[in-house]
Amino acid sequence: MTAFTPIDPATATGKAADLLADVQKTLGRTPNMTKVMANSPALLKGYLALSGALAGGVLPAGVRERLAIATAEYHGCEYCLSAHTYVGANIAKVDAEELTEARHARSSDPHTAALLALSDAIVRGRGTVDDATLQTARDAGAGDAEIGEVIGHLALNVLTNYFNILAKVDNDWPAVVPARLAA
Repeated sequence: MTAFTPIDPATATGKAADLLADVQKTLGRTPNMTKVMANSPALLKGYLALSGALAGGVLPAGVRERLAIATAEYHGCEYCLSAHTYVGANIAKVDAEELTEARHARSSDPHTAALLALSDAIVRGRGTVDDATLQTARDAGAGDAEIGEVIGHLALNVLTNYFNILAKVDNDWPAVVPARLAA
């Protein structure tokens, strides 16, 4: 059960109502995470702004979803793992094997694999990454814009992972359980 009260879009007022209406218009649905985030319109606005900005960046949707999956698996966030697996398969059209590999920060594509490895190293090292890992990403063709966006996506995903875990947001996506929670 959710630890915070979700804001019902039908009865929301003020800035929360406006933001939830924007979510509904953009996604065609209002996910539980955004209903719970709406308790703080500033949080929801910040999440939507960063998410929207990064969606217009250089990283393709399939890479963005795999980065989110790797981070959610690492943190044990069932909500985010479920949401990004669904979006990765159904919207970004990433094949099932690649989605599974992303849970381990791996990909059959060398460029994507290097970005996933970099993201994984950043999160595990809490920002400290050895020169060889960064050079591997550069050798795979990652430029400064991509590397910067990997960090941006990592920040966005840590935000949503921690929020969903702490708030115990009810999962409204087809469930994908992180390995450490499945045991």
